[in-house]
Amino acid sequence: MKSETPPLLKFLEKKGITLQDLVDTALEFYVPHPGVETKEKAEELLREEFLDVLSDVNIATLEVMCFRAQEDAEAGLIPGLTVERFKGRPGLVADELMGLAIANYIAGVKGVFEFTRFDQAKPGILKKLGAITNDGIGGLVAGVSSNMYTRAFRSVSQK
Repeated sequence: MKSETPPLLKFLEKKGITLQDLVDTALEFYVPHPGVETKEKAEELLREEFLDVLSDVNIATLEVMCFRAQEDAEAGLIPGLTVERFKGRPGLVADELMGLAIANYIAGVKGVFEFTRFDQAKPGILKKLGAITNDGIGGLVAGVSSNMYTRAFRSVSQK
């Protein structure tokens, strides 16, 4: 495991999101599974997965895009999207598409499935974020969570 803090984690920390927030959000949907029989094991594996994914420049780019879009939408800077419409959110799907893209990039269809669960329930840090950023972080958490279960199961089935 890398000892250096990934630049994306530093960015998220400046936005008030810690690694522990991400882990805790994923753990809200924890279910015992082969290779992840305890919450403690899940937390350990989630930390490893998050640190790996947070080192990916493509994920960093997508996450920064979500935060920038959130800021621009709140300021009324997105053409055709008034602040009132953004706050009311009728018909806005770009935020969901970003979350889906992030989850899909990290974990494929399994990540997309997990994103739907996280997006509907908004556990942990997700309920504290804006309309676009909660989907960006939701996609990240969903993809990492999905990968954690997949890797854990793979490690058990290969023994």
